[in-house]
Amino acid sequence: MTYLPGVEEVEEAASWWPTRPAGRVGRAGNVVGRAGNAGVAGFARAAAGAGAAALLTHAVPSVATLRRLRTQLMPALAGIGAPDHVALTFDDGPDPASTPLFLDVLAELDLRATFFVLGTMLERAPHLAERMVDAGHELAVHGWDHRPMLLRGPRSTYRQLYRTRELITTLTGRPPRFVRPPHGILSAGFLLAARRLELTPVLWTAWGRDWTSTATPLTVLDALTPDLRGGGTVLLHDSDCTSAPQAWHSALGALPEFAARCHDRGLRLGPLAEHGLRPGPLAEHGLRPPGPLATHGPRASEAPAG
Repeated sequence: MTYLPGVEEVEEAASWWPTRPAGRVGRAGNVVGRAGNAGVAGFARAAAGAGAAALLTHAVPSVATLRRLRTQLMPALAGIGAPDHVALTFDDGPDPASTPLFLDVLAELDLRATFFVLGTMLERAPHLAERMVDAGHELAVHGWDHRPMLLRGPRSTYRQLYRTRELITTLTGRPPRFVRPPHGILSAGFLLAARRLELTPVLWTAWGRDWTSTATPLTVLDALTPDLRGGGTVLLHDSDCTSAPQAWHSALGALPEFAARCHDRGLRLGPLAEHGLRPGPLAEHGLRPPGPLATHGPRASEAPAG
């Protein structure tokens, strides 16, 4: 049975990190895990006294920065699934000004998707949760707000994910299965919190770059098409709350043609629940990406202390 640390143990693990490491390591042991290389020196120090579970926790942010390694070693984290399926995901909603329009277009196309929602947005538009679920869409955790997890300590990170997960569960009656950090930036605290909350982190293999002021449906399609292949996960945005004003029009306008291109290639388009995420070779050695695992001690549904 796999041991999962609680909030206090997350903070203890975070203390392994040096105050001023040589790598790009943030507050409370959080490690960059998106575009650049993470703090290798910090990882080495943390791993020196860690067991297998802790080693994975600190290794994942470093490995995730390298696309090829991420795809090969942690395909589930990368969003790799069934070879005939493409996962359609949206971030940053639900937004009353734009999300209903996405729901309308998806209904016209007979498509379902996974929406990684922000707790602050969902709290302001709770009525959209029922509509999304009734239409067959899946809600997942994107955080309470869009501040990078790298800038948060382990306790704050846990509360962010817990609070959003509980709001989704309350409004829909269905606990979410997936989580995606804002900006795709991983951290040790984020990964440990996701494990404890039984949330599976999923990033993406292709994005539409639909958040800029110059984005158009054509630029979104141009950004998505080169990386469009079976088993991939696509990232778009159904809100401009963290993007250029009205930028969501570009993703909305691209949806019909993108769906047609998937169909022409013999690819099914749908939510992560139908994607068949692959665990990867790390699972063969008992080193699994954070996700639904058996627990000792406090239950995953336990509220954060304090």
